[in-house]
Amino acid sequence: MLKQILSKLPKKVSKSDTLDSAGSDLGNTTSFGNVFQCTNVGSTLSSKLNVVKRVSSVVFPASISSGVEAVDPYLSFKDVSNHQKQSLFISKLNICCKIFDMSDPDKNCKEQDLKRQLLMELVDFVSSGSAKFTEPAIAAMCKMCALNLFRVFPPKFRSNCIGGETEVEEPVFDPAWSHLQIVYDLLLQFISYNSLDVKVAKMYIDPAFMLRLLELFDSEDPRERDCLKTFLHRIYGKFMVHRPFIRKAVSNIIYRFVFETERHNGIAELLEIFGSVISGFALPLKEEHKIFLWRALIPLHKPKSVGIYHQQLTYCVVQFIDKDPKLASTVIKGLLKYWPVTNSQKELMFLSELEEVLEMTSMVEFQKIMVPLFRRIGCCLNSSHHQVAERAHFLWNNEHVLNLITHNRQVILPLVFPALARNTQNHWNQAVLNLSLNVRKVFCEMDEELVLVCQCKLEEEDSSSSAAAERRRLAWERLETTASVVAVGGDILVPVKPATCAVAC
Repeated sequence: MLKQILSKLPKKVSKSDTLDSAGSDLGNTTSFGNVFQCTNVGSTLSSKLNVVKRVSSVVFPASISSGVEAVDPYLSFKDVSNHQKQSLFISKLNICCKIFDMSDPDKNCKEQDLKRQLLMELVDFVSSGSAKFTEPAIAAMCKMCALNLFRVFPPKFRSNCIGGETEVEEPVFDPAWSHLQIVYDLLLQFISYNSLDVKVAKMYIDPAFMLRLLELFDSEDPRERDCLKTFLHRIYGKFMVHRPFIRKAVSNIIYRFVFETERHNGIAELLEIFGSVISGFALPLKEEHKIFLWRALIPLHKPKSVGIYHQQLTYCVVQFIDKDPKLASTVIKGLLKYWPVTNSQKELMFLSELEEVLEMTSMVEFQKIMVPLFRRIGCCLNSSHHQVAERAHFLWNNEHVLNLITHNRQVILPLVFPALARNTQNHWNQAVLNLSLNVRKVFCEMDEELVLVCQCKLEEEDSSSSAAAERRRLAWERLETTASVVAVGGDILVPVKPATCAVAC
């Protein structure tokens, strides 16, 4: 009786029964159920992948963008209400995360133009001051900029030219610059935004973001490096917590350039940024900053391509000496260490930098390095390359340098007088010869007695060297005579005196 009553009650339909009944209607219960279940699993997996693709789960968590109202990204900001503009702003940023291959101008033309239009709308919206950079907006902005800007550059295959160390190669322009330029403009306005919460922004503009940004300085497009220079300067000024990391990261780039690759496109731009950074260092200088000078800036004189960034490098070095004049002797020692021997163009740059450094050098620091310094200058005065010789002579036209020389003429004149004397006797270039006569005249007016002493000493050295040369000539003649006697006499061997051998050697 109880079974009969229960059998009349409606049964609860299970999911499997539903699938089976649906499958039986089509005549294939088992196969349809399997297909339906696979479709469910596939759609679930696809939706999860889309979430991961839309917002990185590590850097830009999906939870941040949850709760943001979905707005059609192709609407104009004028067509939505004020409370929807923020959601529209984030929607447009997400749409702009799609990357196109710009190497083929005929591919995806409409999509590329639409993305460019959206980027322009974003720039106008931020520049108008209407944007509110909440955490979801900051996350979306950093994500969009990272996806568009951070990329791997192709390897550089450059021919090693013999005489073109200072020549700038033809610039390579990125075909995607029409989009990249707008993204850089947007990023710069974002960083410069007055109401930007730095505490929140630094969670996304973190050291990993900064490293990828610094890698972009190796771009061959000079327009991109110029934008990066401005952006990094703003970052350094606004995010004080990142300053030590930026300095360390740039040092590592310089170390790798100097000691490993000697290839990097953005050294000049990085040094230009650090020129203003160094000028803002507090006094007294930290040991960290001095180490940057010794280990990064001074070794930058070594590479063959120093001419590309020498102007910026000189400015950085001079800024350090301006902060701490005691560093002048250290800088000059570094210049002497990396002084070029066979590269005359590089030698001209070193002489120009040396003059700027000497202008800021005190008497005490000058006396520490004047002996090795003027030995090197003496070699430059006597250089067979007329431009090097002329540039070395021009040091005497600088009043501060001349004052340093005057006060230390007892040490300096004996070091450079032989080079001046040789120039006045047999230098092939008339301009160099006249300059040597002028410098010698300056020394005569300064201390004529010392000049006469140096002249006498030089004559004595010349006479002694002439006597030594004559002795060597006579010794060689005796050796040749002895060799000829041995050759004619056959078995007759004439012994050579040990003293004669010593003179010949």
